[in-house]
Amino acid sequence: MDADALLRLACFLSILFLMLLWEWAAARRPRAYSTLRRWTRNFSLGLLGVLIIQILGRALPVAVAATAATWAETRGWGLFHTAGMGATAKLLGTLLVLDFAIYVQHVVFHKVPFLWRLHRDHHTDIDLDVSSALRFHPAEILFSMLFKTILVLLLGASPEGVVLFEILLNGMAMFNHANVRMPALLDRILRIAVVTPDMHRVHHSSDAAETDSNFGFNLALWDRIFRTYRAQPRLGHLGMQLGLKAYREAEVQNLPWLLTLPFGKRRDRE
Repeated sequence: MDADALLRLACFLSILFLMLLWEWAAARRPRAYSTLRRWTRNFSLGLLGVLIIQILGRALPVAVAATAATWAETRGWGLFHTAGMGATAKLLGTLLVLDFAIYVQHVVFHKVPFLWRLHRDHHTDIDLDVSSALRFHPAEILFSMLFKTILVLLLGASPEGVVLFEILLNGMAMFNHANVRMPALLDRILRIAVVTPDMHRVHHSSDAAETDSNFGFNLALWDRIFRTYRAQPRLGHLGMQLGLKAYREAEVQNLPWLLTLPFGKRRDRE
């Protein structure tokens, strides 16, 4: 395992531990379903995605965004190289453009029926906590990796910026999916700049209008600019229902169910 991978793993495990500790000390909502069962399927799905990326990364290293950035830099490829941007500008540009790109990708996954089939694995979670940040179908993970890699090559993105972005992507996903309570004033201040757990929880509401809001994962400004921001759920954070109305059978939400859900008979999203 190279130094960048070790750094990402160390950051991931550290943030995961802190979020689990915070959830234990100050949960925002009572858990409605078995934590052990949810964690088993969510962490299993996340691990499967990691294994697929590792296999693909060994077979075709340039398919991984961080490696692609180094590959492009050694050849002077990409918009940032053509523009003659300095190292600091490239790093900041990489972080900003990739952050916006993930916002756009998230919106597209909600609007395109085939992609929604993949993404709804994430939204069928009927509780929400730090483990939900790992609940993505492997096909969605592969699509996202391909999208980021192509964008990195087109930009000539900063290799350091790509590594930092991946750390932010994982860390902020765990933070804003976590079932944690914070003072209301702190939440209002933080969400001026970044996506907070209360802000993102609205996105996991079973109310379709609320599901189609708050698409950002890190910077909160994109939802405000494109008018997809919703401050609070209609029924409040304790009264709202999480998940999708059409998929609430907790007893069947196991790993095989999650892996085959995108390819089964579609139920209307309510």
